[in-house]
This record gives sequence, C-alpha cells and structure tokens, in this order.
Amino acid sequence: MSAAPTPLTAIKFYRKLKILSGFWLSTIGFRPSGSLSVLIGCDRTLIVALADFTRSPNGPMTRFSQVPNAKISLVSLPIRLIAVDIDGTLIDSTLDIPAGNLQALRRAHEAGIKIVLVTGRRHRFAMPVAEQLGFEFCLISSNGAITRSTTGELFHADMLPRDVAHRLCEHMIEFSGSTVLTFDKETRGAIVVERTDELGTNIQRWIDKNRMYIEEVSPITTALVCDPVQAMFCGTVERMKPAEARLNDGAFAGQINVLKTQYDHRDLCILDVLRYGCSKGSALARWAAHLGIPRSHVMAIGDNYNDIEMLEFAGFPFVMANASEDLKRNGWPVTLDNEACGVAAAIGEVLAGMPR
Repeated sequence: MSAAPTPLTAIKFYRKLKILSGFWLSTIGFRPSGSLSVLIGCDRTLIVALADFTRSPNGPMTRFSQVPNAKISLVSLPIRLIAVDIDGTLIDSTLDIPAGNLQALRRAHEAGIKIVLVTGRRHRFAMPVAEQLGFEFCLISSNGAITRSTTGELFHADMLPRDVAHRLCEHMIEFSGSTVLTFDKETRGAIVVERTDELGTNIQRWIDKNRMYIEEVSPITTALVCDPVQAMFCGTVERMKPAEARLNDGAFAGQINVLKTQYDHRDLCILDVLRYGCSKGSALARWAAHLGIPRSHVMAIGDNYNDIEMLEFAGFPFVMANASEDLKRNGWPVTLDNEACGVAAAIGEVLAGMPR
C-alpha cells in the first residue's frame, strides 16, 4: 500500500469534500487502480477507506459499495497538543506575535488543545512573548533543557554536567570570545561570557535586553561553580563553521548534543551545546507523555535546524516557508512564512478539519 497523504493534504482534501455532505457515501464513484490509501470526507467526519481504487475524474464510475475488499473506519482529526517555536516561527520581524497567530492559538486553547512554546531562548527571555497569549501553559526553553510553566513551576531540567562544560570550554578555547554559558537563575550571572565584543553586532539587541543578567568572567571556566543549563557559541556563519566542526570532532561523543540555529539573512549562527540526548524533541516527548498524549496527536511548527527533532517527533509537523531548504527537503508540509502568520495558517487548516 502506498504512503498515506501528508496531514496537510488530508486536511485540505477533507475541507474540499465537505461539500459532499448532502450525498450518501455510496454515490461517490471510483475505478480500480492498484492499492492506495484514500481519505474521503462526509460532513464532519473523516472516513479512511482502504481498498484498490482511486477517485475517477472521467470514465465509468464504480459505487464505493461495489468495490471489493473495501474497508471503512471512522476517525477524527486527533490534534491534542500544539508545539510552536518562537523565533522565525511564532513572531515576525517586529519580534512580536502577529494578531493572526495570537487569535489562532487562543482559538486552539479554547477548543481544549494544549499549547506549548518550544524555544532556544532562556525561560526569562521567552516570557515576554509567552505572556502575550493571555493564558497559562507550559514553556520548553533552552532548546529542551528546561520545561517550566508560565507561572514558574519547574517540570524538568536537563543540565549540562559541570565537568563536561569545563572540558568543553577548554576544548573550544579558540572560540572563547564567542562562548556563552547560561545558568538556571534570574539574577546577574544567569548569562556568563568572557567578553561581548566578539559575539557580533547581529545579536546586539539580545545583549541589550539581557544586559542585567550578563556577567563577564575570564577565564569563563571559573564561573562553573554548578551545572550550567548549556553552553553556546555564537558568531557569523563563516566564523561558526570551524566551531561546529570542532564540536563534532568526536571528543565529546555520547556526552553532548549540538544544536544549530542559523539565520543566513542576518549572517548569524548559534551553536547550542546541551546534555547528551537533550533537544526540543526529547522535551516535547516527555511533556506529551506527562499529558498522556501520543505523538500521533501532536502538531509541531518550526523553522530551523534546532526544530528538527521536534518535527520528527510530532505526528503533524509543519515547516515555515522561511525555513531553510534543508528542512523543506524532509517532505514536511510547508505553511506560510512568519511575516504572513504561517502559524495561524497551519493551525487554521487543522481546526477547520476538526469535528465541532
């Protein structure tokens, strides 16, 4: 049997076929054509029909009831949890959530769907965005290292072991001016750097907004009095190429996970180093399990390399139109870009197909 249609294709097909709600299913015609899994819709229910047929645009019509080995089962669109990345996905170039995305997430919340924002930002730096939604929910921050509610309740923390972080900083001494350590606290020293001048002018706004939390320590290893949340290496795309190669040279195999976020139009590359096995995907899987929601009932929307594990986990993954071509090659449905409320467009497709 051939692969089933993608979630977005299925939903669009369902919406188109809602016009058939005034007809009996047995009046829909098909013709034999080899094994195929077909989704057809009638009123507010999705019907999965597994048989040897396709819809016939021309020629003789065969009633569904006459198709041999036809099997029908009723299913509903199963979205119970929506996971959304922030930068490049939920927010636009003004760094705020567009009205369309706000309305879509609030509508999903009102429909009983759980919402989780999944971001590479620190929890505190993500909160001004989270607070715009106007309701309490879970926030997965630091690329999956921290899972905490918007009211501050900690669910899980995946810290980078202090000894690993110390050896990592020494291993990456050539990039000490691009190194950032983050700690799970909300005071000065939550962010530690040796200096800010090498981090690049392209993240100057991040530096300005986090100034009260940044502490300059040299050498940076002296700040490792406890396990950090993560290490980060930040700079231009070209500057970070040798840094990425160094991080992946095998010296820390089985000890760290390296996640990349890259914005070519800003000439910015961020390499986040977390505890081995930690990612947005692992954190989302843990949170979904806590809620009792299987991955097939999870929708995820993202735009960058650090979203890949999250998109791979979700049963309904969506990629932003502004995502890199590398992500689009995975065959995931592509929604609109972040300037055109791509999050709202993807959620709108799903909610339009759900029974009411």
